[in-house]
Amino acid sequence: MQRKLLFLPLLFIAILELHAQSSLSVEYIMRDPKWMGTFPSSVKWDDSSQQIYFKYNAENDPADSLYKINLSSPTLISKVHWKEEKSLQKRFSSLNQDQSKRLFLEDNKIMIEDLKKGEKTAVLEWFQNISNPTYLADENLIAFNSEGNIFVLNQSTGQVEKVTNISSGSKPSAKKNGSKEEELDFLEKDNLALLQVVNERKEKQKESRAYRESISEGDSKEFTYYTEGKNPVNLTLSPDGNYATFSYYDRGSGKNTIVPDYVDASGYTTDLNTRSKVGTTPTTVEIGIYDLTRDTVYFIGTSNLPGIKDLPDYVQDYPEKTWEEKERTVILSQPYFSHDGSKAVINIRSTDNKDRWISLIDLTTGALKTLDRQRDEAWIAGPGIGWSFSGGTMGWLPDNQHIYFQSEESGYSHLYLLDVESGEKTALTSGAYEVFDPFISKDKKSWYLTTSEVDPGERHFYRMPLMGGKMEKLTSMTGNNEVTLSPDEKKLAILYSYSNKPTELYVQDNKVGANPIQLTSGQSDEFKAYNWRDPEIIRFTAEDGAQVPARLYTPDPAKKNGAAVIFVHGAGYLQNVHKWWSSYFREYMFHNLLTDLGYTVLDIDYRASAGYGRDWRTGIYRHMGGKDLSDQVDGAKYLVASQGVDADRIGIYGGSYGGFITLMALFNTPDVFKSGAALRSVTDWAHYNHGYTSNILNTPEEDPIAYRRSGPIYFAEGLKGNLLMAHGMVDVNVHFQDVVRLSQRLIELGKDNWEMAIYPVEDHGFVEPSSWTDEYKRILKLFNTTLIED
Repeated sequence: MQRKLLFLPLLFIAILELHAQSSLSVEYIMRDPKWMGTFPSSVKWDDSSQQIYFKYNAENDPADSLYKINLSSPTLISKVHWKEEKSLQKRFSSLNQDQSKRLFLEDNKIMIEDLKKGEKTAVLEWFQNISNPTYLADENLIAFNSEGNIFVLNQSTGQVEKVTNISSGSKPSAKKNGSKEEELDFLEKDNLALLQVVNERKEKQKESRAYRESISEGDSKEFTYYTEGKNPVNLTLSPDGNYATFSYYDRGSGKNTIVPDYVDASGYTTDLNTRSKVGTTPTTVEIGIYDLTRDTVYFIGTSNLPGIKDLPDYVQDYPEKTWEEKERTVILSQPYFSHDGSKAVINIRSTDNKDRWISLIDLTTGALKTLDRQRDEAWIAGPGIGWSFSGGTMGWLPDNQHIYFQSEESGYSHLYLLDVESGEKTALTSGAYEVFDPFISKDKKSWYLTTSEVDPGERHFYRMPLMGGKMEKLTSMTGNNEVTLSPDEKKLAILYSYSNKPTELYVQDNKVGANPIQLTSGQSDEFKAYNWRDPEIIRFTAEDGAQVPARLYTPDPAKKNGAAVIFVHGAGYLQNVHKWWSSYFREYMFHNLLTDLGYTVLDIDYRASAGYGRDWRTGIYRHMGGKDLSDQVDGAKYLVASQGVDADRIGIYGGSYGGFITLMALFNTPDVFKSGAALRSVTDWAHYNHGYTSNILNTPEEDPIAYRRSGPIYFAEGLKGNLLMAHGMVDVNVHFQDVVRLSQRLIELGKDNWEMAIYPVEDHGFVEPSSWTDEYKRILKLFNTTLIED
């Protein structure tokens, strides 16, 4: 009787396996991605707008090479010879205003290329290293940097003038009349007193030196700015040639972490000196202004920025602590000069991540006039808004009166104009979508921009009048259209992909309704042999009423096994629910394999994901593992309620941020998820880097509540289900130390339902196919042995 009872479950599994087979396997899909084919990337045009260059690998080389297509023969794809490729690499290239001429460096020569004639001319051969050749507003003048100073070449006369005089040394101390006499030691005093001739010679030397110095001081009109040992960088001349700006960086203090490399080629264990941890003193910046007409240097002051002493709202959670109202530390971007050089604006960020100011610089004093202040009690971010040292999308219109920038003021990142004289601000775009990579047309009459207006899961390219108006949609293919505009602005080169179709290159006329023509077809026969799924994009309702987007993979009803797997994408701020080929292509193929085997798979753009505006982005502020985790739980409920999934057979997995969520899911919602695979996971946010973590959780010293409720290691006692942890040992992003510490915690708690796989040669992003294969075989084994009924 007992044998019969044992036989029935085995028979059930055999029947399931008979129906749930797949032509895919982990070993098959985790091979070197070359098996899938070759797909284009990094597109650029030649100056004639006739040839498209791109990275490709049509000959199965060890790595991608540069290829080209000439539009006169669009079916011919040819590899670019290294000599031609070298000729395309113009160091420090800079265009003039009408983009008809290009400045570039060739050895220590400044070259001008006439883009219409295709002619190159050397205009200066310099005797020292040079960099950053730039046209000034008067295009007869070319500025360049050499040996820590700025020089200007007059093309008409051929003369070169050194316009700054910066020295890294200390200012020499000049002796003035009435200054203290030099002090002599006992022997010298005694010698001068005894020997009259020696004393007379000494006095004559002093008189002669004083005379020479007086002549020198009287004749010299050259101003020198001494940096006192500091290292000025980003030395830039204003287009009118009246001001130069430079930066001083004060590198933040912090103890770097050591990552041991146990498999170094030397045979010895070596130490990798990697990043510091959150809470370290951030880098600060000073911006100096060198007034060339008045021979003086002064610095931009930020003490009068509105709200510079404002405290964040979270201080209310610490009533026992006394918070000092003080001027906050800020980080300044480089100044943005108007085209005529008469004005400049600057982007400023507070190091506590709460404020962004855009200010007009008084170039004669360094004082600031704030034009726009953006305050976010979570953190300032979003498409085109930049980060610490970058202003993101920012610049001047040709009228030298309006600046443009992106802001999340409306809740979504949109493009704005601001009149620096009147202060009037105008939104050029608006709506529940986001704007990406706007730029101005060559004739200065239009904007080109990419947006998600059609759908959060699509990207299309548009044209819009410079001062605002109706946007014309130029692309039509459903999915992602990554456009590179030809120099003559008559053609679009499009890297296009769809959910189940990897990237291919298309070309299209720059007209509404124009037909895109496919130029590449890189899928291998092997890859095309499988019918890759187009996952359904759905939305389910979260506990707070939010509509959560997700990709749903549903199995053939005849193969459905009642189990489900939820995938959690990494990075936090990343979008994976879309209609284009995913950067998670290995996971996408794994989900096809799981679905073949009868699993239902859900891939969620949880709170914190990109593509859905400010509120979605900041939904995890001060509590990672809050709404981002409850969205996974609500996804599981959706699967049970609408997809016929067994509530007791749901697994979860993901890498990096996805690994973190997997840990939080198994520790804090153990009755929802039976099994989970946490890959390269953060286990304690106090051990992650400053730039990312301080945005979301502030710092451990100032906001320990946020860190305590966001760290998986504090909730490890909640583990009930089956946990697999996998981590690369030379991970310099999320350190191996994270899982080592958590492992010790699980050991001390007496947990025995977990295991760990380590990968000695892998960093954060795995490289070796053998590592990918081993990892995903373990993940599949975990789900097959714990989620399928036995």
